[in-house]
Amino acid sequence: MPKATAVWLVDNTALTFDQIAEFCSLHPLEVKAIADGDAAHGIRGLDPVASGQLTREEIARGEADPNYRLKLQEPKVRVPEVKRKGPRYTPLSKRQDRPNAILWLVRYHPELKDAQIARLVGTTKTTIEQVRNRTHWNSANLTPMDPVTLGLCSQLDLDMEVQRAARNAPPPPPAGDTLLPATETENLEVREPALEEEKELDAEAVFAKLSSLKSRRSDDEDEE
Repeated sequence: MPKATAVWLVDNTALTFDQIAEFCSLHPLEVKAIADGDAAHGIRGLDPVASGQLTREEIARGEADPNYRLKLQEPKVRVPEVKRKGPRYTPLSKRQDRPNAILWLVRYHPELKDAQIARLVGTTKTTIEQVRNRTHWNSANLTPMDPVTLGLCSQLDLDMEVQRAARNAPPPPPAGDTLLPATETENLEVREPALEEEKELDAEAVFAKLSSLKSRRSDDEDEE
């Protein structure tokens, strides 16, 4: 309330117009008009000492030196800023596109949780479940559309949520062939000569069988 503070300073102090104007963020001519009664009619003066904006010592220091500039007193108690919780606000013109954006996120980023989708698009978990389960009233007409293209969220917000979901996701199960332990590879090296010996033995047995068949044929021909 700069004008109310200026009214009180004009009526109760000997500060110059420039000092009051700078402290109250007003033009010196506005302060002069207040002093002349041409402005701020009906405005009740606000005591900056009672409200904690100034101290008596600070005012006295300004009255003693016309070039001194008043300094606003630091508040004794700082009220922490309350962060607004809840879904992101979405303009009315874009709310009809939210189901399409939800379908796109569910299809192309299944790792995202419902809470993350709700933050990105500005929707509720009930709507997300309906789109995912195809029970939404307009499911037949929904088409997946990128929420960034629709203007429902920024690319930076989407990338951050995807990275967060990737960090919290469980490690994927091992897929494909893996290296065998050293013990198994040693056993394989030992088995290879044995396999070669078996192959040699099998070859000898085959040749022996062939030779026996030939001898039988020759004996039968001699008998005839």
